[in-house]
Amino acid sequence: MKTQDFDFHLPPGLIAQFPAGQRTGSRLLYLDSIHNRWQDRVFSNLPDYLRAGDVMVFNDTQVIKARLFGKKDSGGKVEVMVERILDDRHVQAAIRASHAPRPNSTLLLADALPVTVIAREQEFYTLRFEHEKTAAELLERYGQLPLPPYINRPVTKADEARYQTVYARNAGAVAAPTAGLHFDTGMMDQLRAMDVMIAYVTLHVGAGTFQPVRVENIADHTMHRETYHIPQATVDAIGQAKQTGGRILAVGTTSLRALESCVAAHQGQLVAGYGDTRIFITPGYRFQVVERLLTNFHLPCSTLLMLVSAFAGMENIRRAYQHAVNERYRFFSYGDAMLIERKS
Repeated sequence: MKTQDFDFHLPPGLIAQFPAGQRTGSRLLYLDSIHNRWQDRVFSNLPDYLRAGDVMVFNDTQVIKARLFGKKDSGGKVEVMVERILDDRHVQAAIRASHAPRPNSTLLLADALPVTVIAREQEFYTLRFEHEKTAAELLERYGQLPLPPYINRPVTKADEARYQTVYARNAGAVAAPTAGLHFDTGMMDQLRAMDVMIAYVTLHVGAGTFQPVRVENIADHTMHRETYHIPQATVDAIGQAKQTGGRILAVGTTSLRALESCVAAHQGQLVAGYGDTRIFITPGYRFQVVERLLTNFHLPCSTLLMLVSAFAGMENIRRAYQHAVNERYRFFSYGDAMLIERKS
């Protein structure tokens, strides 16, 4: 398949620059891929599509303040985007500068943090913070929230709350699992009262989620690496649902990727534990765990659009996305949501 098979025209005005007034105040497009039909709803209608015994799997990662600005020892300006924290002193990061910094050179970030450039591998650098505090503590104090590149405005104080899910608890992501941004504590309580099982995975979303596919043939694309954790409680909840007729709904592509990566790595079995994934889900992929997906609307020619096309069928997604454009749904991280029934 060609990357251009996943292109579509998106008017720039449909790219959401701010979140909805209320977390549950966005719109919801329900796509029934089995019967090739959709419904225009609002997000507060989501419980209408759930029943007792269903499992919803949320990604409980927390976005860190991963963006830092500073200068090289030569005086040139740099922007550092942390991709992942490696340990208390080391991070992996992308660096934007007029000239790439050399290994063993020093950066001064936020006018306060000396950082040594240790090594470079492809687009990422290994950096060492020369400070008594941990890298996580330093990012929290000196870093900025890394809003996506298509949000063309400065970060506000409100973003520090709204670009996190209400259930975020495991710090490490540099981008939010955006399908979860639509939930507030009231809806979470409502779902539990309906005996919908709430389960969690952790997948630390990397900046690679925003990278375009730059190859002509999608088979030539190399996926970015992300780390995930699946607790035993989540394995147990999904196992119980499979036995009793409950349906598995992944809240976001990151939750889906964690679950499907795990079974792919363990011969079809979902097991608790940690792992790294580079899974690239494209049309033709056979899903083994997830039957329903809640997600936002994705970028043209992106790996996430390829994933939902695999889940719903390419033609279903083309038609649904054209409908969303025509009806002026809001796209991307702060945009509206889509609930998809998997195409069998």
